[in-house]
Amino acid sequence: MTGFGRGEATDDGLTATVEIKSLNSRYLDISTRLPQRLQDKELEVKELVQKTINRGKLNVTVYVSEDKSAELSIAVDKNKVIGYTRLLEEIRFAAEIEDPVTIRDITQFNDVFINKEEDEEVLEKKWAVSEQALKEALSSLMKMRRQEGDQLKNDLIDRIDFIDDNIKIITKETNGRAEETRDKLLERITNLIEEDKIDPERLEIEVAILVDKMDVTEELVRLQSHLKFFKEAVEQPEPAGRQLNFLTQEINRELNTIGSKANNSEIAQYVVKCKEALEQIREQVQNVE
Repeated sequence: MTGFGRGEATDDGLTATVEIKSLNSRYLDISTRLPQRLQDKELEVKELVQKTINRGKLNVTVYVSEDKSAELSIAVDKNKVIGYTRLLEEIRFAAEIEDPVTIRDITQFNDVFINKEEDEEVLEKKWAVSEQALKEALSSLMKMRRQEGDQLKNDLIDRIDFIDDNIKIITKETNGRAEETRDKLLERITNLIEEDKIDPERLEIEVAILVDKMDVTEELVRLQSHLKFFKEAVEQPEPAGRQLNFLTQEINRELNTIGSKANNSEIAQYVVKCKEALEQIREQVQNVE
């Protein structure tokens, strides 16, 4: 399911901001973008996300900033400053340059500045504030996904009800159809074959087998059961995406069987309507958690 979540947390001069973008996907695919010093926390970030979300393509971005009053993480390499100063003085005397050596001359050498390594305590503080922001972002994302989910649930139920209504019509159309089909088959066969060459018992058996092959009662019962389970799964609070996907396949299987066995153009039209609605359901189910 699509969605966006943002979380922010501040502690001891550190501010962490986490943004999560979610796109539709049948599986869970998490991409992270973390500050350089928190790269080793990637697995922990993914584990936190997996506890909340089961499906979707997620992009998780973490920013960490320090208060302006915080100590700079850059230091000066004093030994190199002294060394470059002496070197520049020697060059100045050798070239007989009267202008004195300035700070600008020394800072032309980039390696006079060094990054101070953050100790473990600082890194843990950064992770703690980032973790707090991540949880807030996940909460925000889930709120948006729940709102979308409510709309999606209503749409799915409407389409399932549409299929159910058509199945009831098909059930009504097929009631008593087996006996009618049997009588018509007997009449046609009797007209085609001389009566003295017909074995009545054998004919009854063959007609019964043929009628049974055209009977869709079992398929209709299973189909209505699948529709019932589908609606129950949609209403439950737990993630049901994979269950709904399975039920969609089973509903499609029963509809195909009914369409092929019924051998009736009117019933076939209702089956086509059901399959059109089911295809729309199948596309929507891919987005369900």
